[in-house]
Formats: sequence, structure tokens, C-alpha cells
Amino acid sequence: MSQNKTLTTASGAPVADNQNSRSAGPRGPLLLDDFHLIEKLAHFNRENIPERRVHAKGSGAYGTFTVSKDITQYTSAKLFESVGKQTPTFLRFSTVGGERGSADTERDPRGFALKFYTEEGNWDIVGNNTPVFFIRDPLKFPDFIHTQKRLPQSNLKSAQMMWDFWSHSPEALHQVTILFSDRGIPDGYRHMHGFGSHTYSLINAKGERHWVKWHYKTKQGIKNLAPADAARLAGTDPDYAQRDLFGAIERGDFPKWRVCIQIMTEAQANAHFENPFDVTKTWSQKEFPLIEVGELELNRNPLNYFAEVEQAAFGPSNMVPGVGLSPDRMLQGRVFAYADAHRYRIGTNHQHLPVNAPRSPVNSYQRDGSMAFGSNGGAAPNYEPNSYADAPKQDPQYAEPPLALSGAADRYDHREDTDYYSHAGALFRLMNDEQKTLLINNIAGAMAGVSSDVVQRQLQHFVKADPAYGEGIAKALGVSLN
Repeated sequence: MSQNKTLTTASGAPVADNQNSRSAGPRGPLLLDDFHLIEKLAHFNRENIPERRVHAKGSGAYGTFTVSKDITQYTSAKLFESVGKQTPTFLRFSTVGGERGSADTERDPRGFALKFYTEEGNWDIVGNNTPVFFIRDPLKFPDFIHTQKRLPQSNLKSAQMMWDFWSHSPEALHQVTILFSDRGIPDGYRHMHGFGSHTYSLINAKGERHWVKWHYKTKQGIKNLAPADAARLAGTDPDYAQRDLFGAIERGDFPKWRVCIQIMTEAQANAHFENPFDVTKTWSQKEFPLIEVGELELNRNPLNYFAEVEQAAFGPSNMVPGVGLSPDRMLQGRVFAYADAHRYRIGTNHQHLPVNAPRSPVNSYQRDGSMAFGSNGGAAPNYEPNSYADAPKQDPQYAEPPLALSGAADRYDHREDTDYYSHAGALFRLMNDEQKTLLINNIAGAMAGVSSDVVQRQLQHFVKADPAYGEGIAKALGVSLN
């Protein structure tokens, strides 16, 4: 028989009465010196940290990455040093545009953010269930996300502003085509692929850099929801994907993904006919075939959603020796934006939280700030360089090889590359008739009520991708192509 525990305040003081507030007499007003009441109300008022501006609704689980193939010719990262080596991970899935209370079955990209707890520190790859994105330049990210949120006056979602933005941003067409295809509403999180989306890099022991695309191929098979089923579930089980993921792991049906990479040398990148750092485009798998790296398995549910999923913080600024970034404009913007969002949302010491804390030793000179856990560095110096032999020092062996740059600093127009259409058109032509019909009907339904000028401008983009694409949407909308 377990011994009863005495309820305490957060400071550890025992609580004598947790049912009745202190008052001036049995019918009198409450007293300000009821510290237990004040503490409970004050904490309750602060239980909701600001939700993520994007990827607010999410699910997460712990897992294991196991190396299956030797890629040490490309990277010196220790987690890849031998076949069979395992690294603990945490993976957070999410919808992008909706709020925390939104339905899991909305038509929306799904976030696929993966944290590796390596012996050299934490390594994060932030991506989606799509290999591309809507925009090329992070300067447009706030504008784009505003169109996916709510109108300032009515606080309602708006198809008008969404399609108005896309019609002025033809580089979005490839991602729009994926979003409104049959893969636009995955059947939960287990039955979809994941992608690093951006171009990242790997660096080997010789200091050679290779550009890399990360792919996570679901071993559960691709399954998607028909729009009618998704709408039904949004009303009857808005937490459908969360329930499916949690339940599968609880019953021991651990979801798995085959982890693969595409590799491009720096010389190949310099000679490539397309910008290999343009996140609105993919690399040809015929020219750059998939190379298997390992297997990702999710095998443990969090014990507390808030502590481990809501407070999980991912960012491409979390890197380890042997991996790196690229000149991908969107990735460069996210290196700052993600970490800055975490500092705002959960505090400057968010990396001290257990779900975010590295499993390897931390030796830094960062001190103070809100929620500085532990000894806060104790009596050790908080500056460097210093005269103390046992204080942490830099180590040049971990430096990345230099990246050759050229050109004057300027605001270069990313739309000088006007090929917005070949990738979207190729994807459309890969679809069978049933998939094309579904895509066309999904887009036509989403454009209902949009002004004719925006419709006509967007139709021109569809036509340029493939005439049948644009003509099919025009017919479904009951309008004539100008």
C-alpha cells in the first residue's frame, strides 16, 4: 500500500486546505494573503505559452535511428560511423497553418521535424512531408503565412488572400500542385513520407563537402484521405492523426521510415542547369539517385504532451561536426527564425528543457536569462578568452571547409529564374486520370468565391505548367480562359 503524499505549493510548503479560499468571515470577501489561491491562479494564467506561429498543432514521439549503410565517405559525423549504430531521436509532426485546436485532417503540408540526440550534440533537420516549399526567399515568409491565417477584420480564413498571394508568386505552383493532390491530406502521420526539403550538406574527414537532400520513406505505405472523409473526421475526430500515432506506438506497432539521401558534389552544383539550393524545385532522382542511410523507428510515446511535445524546439542552427547548411535562402532564414521563435515562445534557456537538452556534455559561456536551470555555471568564468586551463576552449579541428562565394552584396531578384512551371507540369503529367481529376476538383473547390482577376491570373500559371491543367480547372470553375 503506497503512502499518501502531502499536497504542497510549488515552493514545497504543505497545503492544509485545497478546497476553500481564505475569506473575511464565512460570507465575506477573499483575502489577498491567501498565497495558495494567488499562486494557483497566477500559474493557471500562464499555463499556455504562446503557440507556434506556424506548426502550432502537432504530435511527437521518441525513437531510434539505426545506420544500415556506410556513408562515411560523405560525412565524419559520429552517428554514422558504423553500420548498426543507433542514435536516440525525437520526431514532431504538425500541420502548418492551423492553430493548436485545428483539425488534423486539414489540407495543409505536414511538418516533419527530427532531432538526433548524438554524442556530439543535438542535430535537427526541419522539413515537411513535401520535398519543396511555396517560396524561395525568407523575406516573403511573413507575408505568405499571413495569407494562411486569418483576416485582420473578420478573423476568418480567406481563399481570396491565399490565391491572391499565390497568383503573384508563381514559384509556389509546384508546392500548390502537391498540396491539392491526393497527398494533400495524409491519412495520419504514419502513412506519409518526410523530407528535409532544403538542401543541406555533409562534410567528410578530408574536409570535402557534398550537398545533400534528406528523404524519409514510410514503411507503412502511403495512405491519403479523400476530401469527404477528411471533412467528416474534422468534425467527429479532429485529433485523428494524434490518436492514430499515439495508439500505434502504445500497442507496439512502431512506425518506421527508410532514411535516404541524394548527393551532389560542389562541382556538380556549380554546373547544374538549375539552382540546386532552390527549395521550390526537386533534384532528379535519375541523375542523383536515392542512397539508403538507415532506418528511423518511433517506439516511445511522451509521458507529458506539454513538457515534451509543446515545448520541443527544433532549429537548423542545431548542427554537429560532419553536417552543415547550404546557400538555400529559405534555410538561411530559418537558421535565425527558428531559434529566435523559441527564445520568444519558451525562453532564452529553452535548450535546458529535457526534451531539448543534448545527451552530450555542454560547456558554454551562456549564463542567466529566464529559467536558468541548474547551477547556472556555478563559480566558473562567464567569459572567454580567459586564463583558466580547465575552462572550455575553441577547437579548430571542427571548423568547416571554406565555402567559395562570388558577387557583390545586393538584393538579387530570385525571380530572374522564371522556370516556375516545368516541375509542376511534370508532376501533373505523372498523375493518372483519377489523380488529375481529384487535383482539379480540389483546386476548383478551394477557389470558390475568389475574385475573377485573381482566378484568371492563377489560371495562366496552371496553363503554363500544362494546358490540360489550366483548362481542367477553368472548366471546373465554369469560367473561360482569357
